[in-house]
Amino acid sequence: MRKKRQRKRRRRGGQSKSRSTRRCPPVAENEDKFGFQSGPDFTLKEFQIFSDEFKERYFRMKDGKEGTNGRNGHDSELKPSLEDIEGEYWRIVEQSTEEVQVYYGADLESGVFGGSDFLKASSSDQYAASGWNLKNFARLPGSVLCFEECNISGVVVPWLYIGMCFSSFCWHVEDHHLYSLNYLHWGDPKVWYGVPGSHASALQDAMRKHLPDLFKEQPFLLNELVTQLSPSVLKLEGVPVYHTVQNAGEFVLTFPRAYHSGFNCGFNCAEAVNVAPVDWLDQGQTAVELYSEQRRKTSLSHDKLLIGAAREAVQALWELSFLKKLEDPRNLRWKSVCGQAGMLTKAIKKRVQMEEERMKQLSPLMSIRYMDTDYDLKDERECFMCFYDLHLSSATCNCALEKFACLSHADHLCSCKPDNKIVFVRYTIEDFKKLVKALEGSFDAIKMWAFKDLCAPPDEVVNEVIITETRSIKCEDSLGSDHGFDLNENCLSNENEAGLTLMSSSSNKVTEIEISDISESARGEGNSPSVIMEKRNVGDHLSISCSNNFENGMKLFGCDLAARVPFDGKHNAAGVVDSSMVMYSHNSSIQVNLLNYGCLTPGKLWCNKLAIFPKGYKSRTWFCNMLYPRIYSSYICEICDGGLLGPLFKVTLEDCPLVSYTCSSAEQCWETVVEKLNNEIMRQTVLGNTRLPPLQDNINGLAMFGLLSPHIVPVIESLDPGHLCTEYWSQKERIMSLFSDNKMQSMLIRFFSKANPEELGMMHTILCSGSSSPGWRMALSILDDDMHKKVQRDQHS
Repeated sequence: MRKKRQRKRRRRGGQSKSRSTRRCPPVAENEDKFGFQSGPDFTLKEFQIFSDEFKERYFRMKDGKEGTNGRNGHDSELKPSLEDIEGEYWRIVEQSTEEVQVYYGADLESGVFGGSDFLKASSSDQYAASGWNLKNFARLPGSVLCFEECNISGVVVPWLYIGMCFSSFCWHVEDHHLYSLNYLHWGDPKVWYGVPGSHASALQDAMRKHLPDLFKEQPFLLNELVTQLSPSVLKLEGVPVYHTVQNAGEFVLTFPRAYHSGFNCGFNCAEAVNVAPVDWLDQGQTAVELYSEQRRKTSLSHDKLLIGAAREAVQALWELSFLKKLEDPRNLRWKSVCGQAGMLTKAIKKRVQMEEERMKQLSPLMSIRYMDTDYDLKDERECFMCFYDLHLSSATCNCALEKFACLSHADHLCSCKPDNKIVFVRYTIEDFKKLVKALEGSFDAIKMWAFKDLCAPPDEVVNEVIITETRSIKCEDSLGSDHGFDLNENCLSNENEAGLTLMSSSSNKVTEIEISDISESARGEGNSPSVIMEKRNVGDHLSISCSNNFENGMKLFGCDLAARVPFDGKHNAAGVVDSSMVMYSHNSSIQVNLLNYGCLTPGKLWCNKLAIFPKGYKSRTWFCNMLYPRIYSSYICEICDGGLLGPLFKVTLEDCPLVSYTCSSAEQCWETVVEKLNNEIMRQTVLGNTRLPPLQDNINGLAMFGLLSPHIVPVIESLDPGHLCTEYWSQKERIMSLFSDNKMQSMLIRFFSKANPEELGMMHTILCSGSSSPGWRMALSILDDDMHKKVQRDQHS
């Protein structure tokens, strides 16, 4: 049987704000190899007509050949049963001498259509934000794919599949052995066959035994998704095969390294995407090691996801241990995968052992350096020889600095001596061992990693941190409520980690399928199914329950998927407070404490029209922590002597002295801080954190240093009784002369006399808020607009 469909490509081709390019392997030399051919273009309507006509014509002709044509004269009205279609499909695959040509609209980019059209109803917005929407599914809290910021097509961004009768998906496993979730939107059924992950090797051996010539020509034929073999043959070889039929409105979930295949019974539309709960990490590690052996390109960076999950878990442990956030369910969920026996701890420990063994194989003459923060910011690096991901470590040589290798192939880079080669590491082995101890619960290790990655304040200054949070979500809120529901809730919970809750909208009964029972194949035990199926009536209104018994929830991997994805942290319902807006406000006054007023240094560079810059000046300013935005931290602002450069302005995060910025102006310093802060806010927003401050802008650097503070300016001015800083004093005299002008005073008196007490109070608030506040800027904008309108009106009159 010849299938016409595009070769399946699931490689890094997505775009990201932080990366300009991604890995993209060359297109296969022969697209028609092993049964694949490019088919013609169809519109959806054209393909439906073609599919229906093919199905009707094929089975009418078949019945005619068998002498059953014209059953009572109604042959055109009879439709083949599912058993008829399934039997004929395997007859074609195993015994047919004729060629049957079908088309399959596979691997269609859902992003081209502005995202998936999942669960479309009369009021579609509630479903667009639902966790069951496959566009949202891959990055749900609890899936480590939330640490992948790139929109990798087919992995993070769903693919659509438009099928016709006999169009097939051959035996394969998901890239990186990920879980996958498939939803059949509409149309004829889809037949699935699945083999448990524990028997993946047995399936491969059986395929090689029965198709030796094909595997001789292409040893990794199963990677191509072009090989179909009957379940009956596999069963004869001792391979357990499970079967299910997926109807419209049903989900099919496949497990890690679980081979699956199938075909469509007619015209239909399905959608699929991958997901990676924490228990996948071990399987994913096995996958990338296998890819390295096969010299196969990867679709994503497994190490990036692993380290991202570990850092997030350490942050949760730090909050539990030092900030005493014992009631935060998100922290408790991460804690549940930590500890000496935790899934995440085991995955990190396994990876650290591998890295340590590979480091020991390197020549001691090779120099070891830390990676820069932007080491792989634009291009993710891979080994030139085996395509292994180089997120954690890489090797290169001074003779070819653009060529990189993994630690296993460092000796294959070139013929240069070892002392000419460089090994870049993101973390040392000692760092990794501390990370393992942190995940196991060591307080010292947690604190060390908190400083290394988060630069959070130590426990002795926790009492100084200003945090005001009020969070309340009513349990009776439904899917149609006005505000978003936090998908962090009930994710990776102990009660749901082992179960998949099934809910039929037509009944109040709830059926639970234990993942611990059904997915033993994914964990390497038992002969359990590799495919599970769930049915939902997607048109009905679903309610959300926050109760601990989860009797009315729709959950997968312990995550409430019926909940809406929160777009921000604002809740306007009665009794619900927006926690992100409680502690952060543009209108709040800047808190600056003077630590050292320094000494006067006469010279043109040591002042400007707005401020004097004393050498040795030092102050403490409170602002959002640029690496941990949910808390306020203190920054030390200093003015240093830069010699011929004049003053240098330095800002240091007091709780983490390694984080500091030195610039030629106060504005540049604080622009850098704000940029770092905003980047971290956006990063954590992508990860699903909602209790974050708004993005900061228009920060006045001089004000943040305290050089404009009313209680500090007189102290600084007293250092220059002779008015040696001429630029500053000249400007001040001009301003004072304007304010002492009788005309200005009289105009302001007339202006204010026309205002009522409420308007005067508003004006007083705006003037006291400072030029960097939104209120000041709004007032200035309104004033400018009004002046412009009056000028235009006067010109036309």
